[in-house]
Amino acid sequence: MAILIGLEHVSHEWPGKTVLTDQTIGINEGDRIGVVGRNGDGKSTLLEIVAQTVEPDDGRVVWRNGIHVGMLAQRDAFSDDETVRHAVVGDTPEYVWASDPKVRDIIDELIGDLDWEGRVGDLSGGQRRRVDLTRVLMGDWDVLLMDEPTNHLDMGAIRWLAGHLRRRWPAGTGALILVTHDRWFLDEVCEHMWEVHDGLIEPFEGGYSAYVQQRVERQHQEAAMEERRQNVLRRELNWLAHGAKARTSKPKFRIDAAMALLADDPPVRNELELRRLAVGRLGKQVIELKKVSVSYGDDKVLDDISWVVGPGDRIGILGENGAGKSTLLRVMCARQRPSAGFVKIGKTVRFAIMSQQLEGLAAHDDERMEDLLGTFHASYTIDGKSYSPTQLAEQLGFARSELPTFIKDLSGGQRRRLALLWVLLQQPNVLVLDEPGNDLDTDMLAKVESLLDEWPGTLLLVTHDRWLMERVTDDQYALINGKIRHCPRGVDQFFELLEEAHRQDEQALSSSAAADAPSNVPAAALSNKERRESKKRFDAVQRRLDKLRSEPDRIDQELSQHDPTDYQGLLDLQNEKASVEAEISSLEDEWLELADLLGID
Repeated sequence: MAILIGLEHVSHEWPGKTVLTDQTIGINEGDRIGVVGRNGDGKSTLLEIVAQTVEPDDGRVVWRNGIHVGMLAQRDAFSDDETVRHAVVGDTPEYVWASDPKVRDIIDELIGDLDWEGRVGDLSGGQRRRVDLTRVLMGDWDVLLMDEPTNHLDMGAIRWLAGHLRRRWPAGTGALILVTHDRWFLDEVCEHMWEVHDGLIEPFEGGYSAYVQQRVERQHQEAAMEERRQNVLRRELNWLAHGAKARTSKPKFRIDAAMALLADDPPVRNELELRRLAVGRLGKQVIELKKVSVSYGDDKVLDDISWVVGPGDRIGILGENGAGKSTLLRVMCARQRPSAGFVKIGKTVRFAIMSQQLEGLAAHDDERMEDLLGTFHASYTIDGKSYSPTQLAEQLGFARSELPTFIKDLSGGQRRRLALLWVLLQQPNVLVLDEPGNDLDTDMLAKVESLLDEWPGTLLLVTHDRWLMERVTDDQYALINGKIRHCPRGVDQFFELLEEAHRQDEQALSSSAAADAPSNVPAAALSNKERRESKKRFDAVQRRLDKLRSEPDRIDQELSQHDPTDYQGLLDLQNEKASVEAEISSLEDEWLELADLLGID
């Protein structure tokens, strides 16, 4: 297997932090590598060194002659004044990129909802991220480096991206290295893992699940070695503990050996032991929604929802971006009044809410961590032991030296850990978490999951992290077209319901366009709502046509390679081709009608 990129004795430091120490490792054709490690241990720096955008302090990075390397960094390099079109395709003529069905599929999937001629500067952070991801995926790369590619994507887009990356290169060709905290994504895409820690790059075979298993096995081996070392240590300490007079007569080499063992005694690692933090008593009634609806202008986000959440329920809420999940949480917590219906909340309910933007914590930005923790009770009892808020912060991975830090100066991961501690110290009995996994590394996510596993109150969770969702919730509910749907089979069932809803929407829009908008009605005569619906249907038809146009050729290729004695198989393929061609013809007719209706040339 040919090597594409090699790192030879690479070392690198940032002020006060060693990132890599004399590391030699290679990236081969066919590699699909996921990079994991704690926040701040150098995962992004490693990608920048591989991409040759950062020069290592020592050693070198060697690319094979003639390879093309693409990079999705954490921040894009777009100008605010350039259009979405230019940011994605540059000066490439439309007939070049539009003739490629793979390129059209990428554009439709990631940025089909954006104004092609709109300014990049007018986009939200999530939209800019999707534009940058589109730009990178459209390139023809031998090696693709991706730093947090799933950020700002919903579960459907993450699933699509995983499938795209699996199919992007033929087996044994190309190479992919990605940094992500999405463990489901790592398992779906990667066949090797690199753990970056303590200046080292430690390789593992397999995806994330295999990496966890191998790491546990290594830890067991290390634990056995450590137990043997501790036995020696105890014997040495016992030998030294026979009084000062006895110690002075002991051979110096024996004392030196014992002191070396003491010096090598590793510190106790920070563990997350907050799971038994007391919560307020929770009565039988928690949250009840009766015929709740919420509208923003003409858009109905929640539609006649009746739902009961009971004590101890652990509920995950699924939905596409913009489906209204955050609105639903605000209504359930009485932070937003519904447009219709009512919400009944139990008298004993005490909410603690951790939002995506961490608004509650933002109000304390100018305070130091130690001052914020000082506003809570002096001690909390966990398993019969008393802990101060400062000690609990240490359990969440904060060192005492970090406590005088201003909250506004904390990293994203530190802020999210502090926000989680902040809501738990309020001793709620209903915990509402909106994207709690953002900015957390895989190790800290595992610890948070351990905490939530045994948290005794009611839990409401919104997250695009499929692993986290399925790990800590017992029931998942999908918010689709304003309605709540139970998903007993979890996330897979959510995708099935979503696809069914999309098909029904397309059929309804098609019927509405045919009945209410005849082709002789000029575009100007449409109401704003009718025009939006027609444009939405037009875009849906365009996307469907783009996906179908290559299908007849694919089926023809299958027919040419199919066993000529398998008459039933040949007949099925011919029927499939006829069905696809009929759908294409129908969609083309509809496309022409909608284009005429909207005044599109």
